[in-house]
Amino acid sequence: MKVLIACEFSGIVREAFTRQGHYAVSCDLLPTEIEGNHIVGDVRNILNDGWDMMICFPSCQHLAVSGARWFKEKRSDGRQQEALEFVQTLLDAPIEKIALENPVSVISTYVRKASQYIQPWEFGHGETKKTGLWLKNLPLLQPTNIVEGREARVHRMAPSDHRWADRSRTYNGVAEAMAMQWG
Repeated sequence: MKVLIACEFSGIVREAFTRQGHYAVSCDLLPTEIEGNHIVGDVRNILNDGWDMMICFPSCQHLAVSGARWFKEKRSDGRQQEALEFVQTLLDAPIEKIALENPVSVISTYVRKASQYIQPWEFGHGETKKTGLWLKNLPLLQPTNIVEGREARVHRMAPSDHRWADRSRTYNGVAEAMAMQWG
């Protein structure tokens, strides 16, 4: 299967699909952290390239309800609307199977409700981070390894120059479940 992993710089999900025998390519504005098939650029330029599946991770910076205190400013200057239009472009891509991942966000208000919410602790990681999946022609992701020790580590990360990147990486257990169940 030809799989596009959109808006992923880490390479974690791309490599999970590659290990399952799929031709997986990640695309992001940033270079990849893990060597592999990666395109640096705007994913909108390759949406029509004959992909069988796309899993996308658009930036939550202007969408996540955790930043609701800045929504008024982001609405007035158009940043939130631009982010929502990008999400809609991804969901409307001419690709048979699509999964879009984002934390609890305004996507559910302005585009459509999430198909499901998952937690890292359902996939072997003792942490909490409620994450929405908007699915097209894909089944709900089933938990693979429910664990204890549920800590809000991501939410409590100290400010730093790389905090945004650390918060955005997909957990390995979630990536493996996506590749096994959807691949």
